[in-house]
Amino acid sequence: MAGPRWKPNVTVAAVIERDGRFLLVEEQTSDGLRLNTPAGHLDPGESPAEGCARETLEETAHHFTPTALIGVYMARSRPLAERGEDTTYMRFAFTGTLGAFEEGRPLDEGIVRTIWMTADEIRASVARHRSPLLLQCIEDHLAGKRHPLDLVHVDESVRSAP
Repeated sequence: MAGPRWKPNVTVAAVIERDGRFLLVEEQTSDGLRLNTPAGHLDPGESPAEGCARETLEETAHHFTPTALIGVYMARSRPLAERGEDTTYMRFAFTGTLGAFEEGRPLDEGIVRTIWMTADEIRASVARHRSPLLLQCIEDHLAGKRHPLDLVHVDESVRSAP
């Protein structure tokens, strides 16, 4: 017997390191104040790298140019029993170059502030992570995992109107 149609939510995330610290956002969620890398849902018509650049700008007011894919990750946001629904996220995590800061640019709704944290500070704050993938992406970045951007092929049909 077939169950309900299942499709993961596609998200993109930026892992940005500078001087041994990582750029995170502190955001208000239904579970309270949480930490995350700049991240969000992929929008129609954009590649994962483009979505990552857009989300980083919207959440941090920093321009960001992805230069490598760290990895592709899947996780449930919380155990199924807690929510009564099956929400699975597929995250494309990128590293790259942090660009200009747009002073005065409003941040996305729910974003309280940006914060730079060391890997040890991030490891010590797991209870405050919005995504169970946050720390894995940081660890993979530190381990030097890098894949070329063209590993993700975006067919032209993605860019055309439905």
